[in-house]
Amino acid sequence: MLTKNQIAQRIAAELKDGYYVNLGIGIPTLVANYIPNGINVVLQSENGILGMGPFPFEGEEDPDLINAGKQTITKLPGSVIFDSAMSFGMIRAGRVDLTVLGAMEVSETGDIANWKIPGKMVKGMGGAMDLVASAKNIIVAMQQVNKAGESKLLPKCSLPITGLNCIKKVVTELGVYDITERGFELKEVAPGVTIDLIKQSTAGRLVIEGDIPTMIV
Repeated sequence: MLTKNQIAQRIAAELKDGYYVNLGIGIPTLVANYIPNGINVVLQSENGILGMGPFPFEGEEDPDLINAGKQTITKLPGSVIFDSAMSFGMIRAGRVDLTVLGAMEVSETGDIANWKIPGKMVKGMGGAMDLVASAKNIIVAMQQVNKAGESKLLPKCSLPITGLNCIKKVVTELGVYDITERGFELKEVAPGVTIDLIKQSTAGRLVIEGDIPTMIV
């Protein structure tokens, strides 16, 4: 099974030159460390940064320079800092080409639940609802099963919804899935993972056709 860093590395392969990209909290933030050589993308954060770099090395952190998840970050040459109102204006205007989000649940129809578990205190939704409503393309980076071994790729989300019919692709520790009208279409399988494990770990409609290639990480 893939580690969180390997999930992020696989998603980084989806980046295209010139993209403006928003990375959500959790696994998505790790994508910044794996941007392929020769690919120039601009990373945007809802709290008001355009041009984020990779995470700083230990001892080089600037506590005043953070992303939306309050993690210390670095800036690239030419980066800019502005207020969050302008940042959300960029998002709502559809200026973000790709958003990478974490999720608690994803449904076979592309719904996402990623902000609240009933009974647990949360600080708020943050920018997730704006991102899922406005981004041109959304990829989810997540663990496919919870701590109890239950699938988080479901026929229907059971947790409060963040957005409906908005997720196009999911990358988990087990594989890569496109979400289409048929459900979760398996496109790549993680090294060492069997198709039987994929089936056991997917509660929603699963489509497996032909020879499925092994994910390159």
